[in-house]
Amino acid sequence: MADISVAANPLREGMRIRRTPSPCSLVIFGASGDLTARKLIPALYYLHRERLLPQGFSVIGCAKTPYDNARFREAMADAVRKFSEQPSSVDEVSLKSFTESLYYLTDNFGDSKAYKQLGSLLSELDEVRGTGGNRLYYLATPPSSFPVIIGHLGSVGLAAPKNPEKSWTRVVIEKPFGQDLESARRLTTVVNSAFKEEQVYRIDHYLGKETVQNLLVFRFANGIFEPIWNRRYIDHIEITVAEDLGVEGRGRYYEEAGLLRDMIQNHVISVLSLVAMEAPSTFNAVEVRDEKAKVMRSVRPIDLDRLDDFVVRGQYGEGWIRGEKVPAYRAEPNVSPKSTTETFAALKLFIDNWRWADVPFYVRSGKRLAKRVSEIVVQFRRVPHMVFGRKTQSPVEQNVLAMRIQPNEGISVNFNAKFPAPMMEIRPVKMEFRYAESFGSEPPSAYETLLLDSMLGDQTLFNREDAVELAWQLLTPLLERWQEDGERGMQLYEAGSWGPDASDRLLARDGRRWHRL
Repeated sequence: MADISVAANPLREGMRIRRTPSPCSLVIFGASGDLTARKLIPALYYLHRERLLPQGFSVIGCAKTPYDNARFREAMADAVRKFSEQPSSVDEVSLKSFTESLYYLTDNFGDSKAYKQLGSLLSELDEVRGTGGNRLYYLATPPSSFPVIIGHLGSVGLAAPKNPEKSWTRVVIEKPFGQDLESARRLTTVVNSAFKEEQVYRIDHYLGKETVQNLLVFRFANGIFEPIWNRRYIDHIEITVAEDLGVEGRGRYYEEAGLLRDMIQNHVISVLSLVAMEAPSTFNAVEVRDEKAKVMRSVRPIDLDRLDDFVVRGQYGEGWIRGEKVPAYRAEPNVSPKSTTETFAALKLFIDNWRWADVPFYVRSGKRLAKRVSEIVVQFRRVPHMVFGRKTQSPVEQNVLAMRIQPNEGISVNFNAKFPAPMMEIRPVKMEFRYAESFGSEPPSAYETLLLDSMLGDQTLFNREDAVELAWQLLTPLLERWQEDGERGMQLYEAGSWGPDASDRLLARDGRRWHRL
């Protein structure tokens, strides 16, 4: 594997030099779908432009949509122009050279005959473009197709490496991995029948976000934070993943999934495990994922007999977003007018171990909230004794460390300072770090990071089988309880707000409130 040089920007001097993967073919199942156009292809284009893809790298798009190579290349070029995070940086020369590496197969991939055609094209690309028999399969299809595709790849011999001594084969599986604990275990059985665990990459794109990765660097590469990262100094932790969008035409999918499956089971739980994990002995896939699994085994089961003390379930009604009136969830296309699907959830969780005993972790996520923002907030305990007493004119706030995952990725610390005046007046002030300001560039997208890692064979930022099952083990009883309860306990909230009032009461009962975002 060859190394490449980093950009000449002096602010980036000393940054990690990324490796370039060995030549390979990437097969995308679901190539005419939304995920491919919005995320995968723009991410691959930027990797190509930054010369992080190997020579001969090829993409085979697979779907039922009747494209040929030329039409697929044209559609993907349009997708790069339309969905790139920085459209002005799209260079037509590099875009043309990138799209020349794209190929397309129209077929029904529920039929085993289609895989013979795929095998022939892969062998042809090995010869013509020197992809060396290395294959990366990406399942960007609806979850119901995962077992079918994996089963066929295994039965026709495409799951095994072409030459075990010289080549590799891997599969990337999009979330959700199962609908509950039982279905996740069934899917694991299918996956294990075709692939070994070291070939499987269960992707959660949140783990590829720069701030999420920086959480580990922040904790374990600095000497000043880890000693206070425990119950002695931390009052509580909040994790918020908020969206201002609704279901955006995905009503049929959302009616089956709901907020808990769509966001909490994967994104939020993954972030929580990184916040709470112990330091791994080394930064590699086995050690990091071992520590994350230990956290999940320590999360206290949700007390279903005192559900209101620990959980809030909500659904958005009509309201206003950025000055426009938006419909209620039950009025969205393909959504039942009597739907009991949750679009908001807030949970109070505890991690029963030495480090975190009795420290509440408040997590919340929802659609049609006041704004799109994802943030981890660590609120520290008050000072044990206020020496300034009555001399100060205003209450002294607790220190807060906030890690912004999106947008405007960065970290801020709130602390107290004396206001310049003759009297003793204390005011909170903020110290901030922003990626774009400190390093002179925007961080790579999560999909750029994770696609490259999967080609390099680095599983550190991907979920392992046990972590997925532990998350379902925690949440499946809650899903079953909500199924039984129907509409009972559902809290309606106005679109454009921060969710149901019950979410505020969840913290207010403990004498706390959500950090202002």
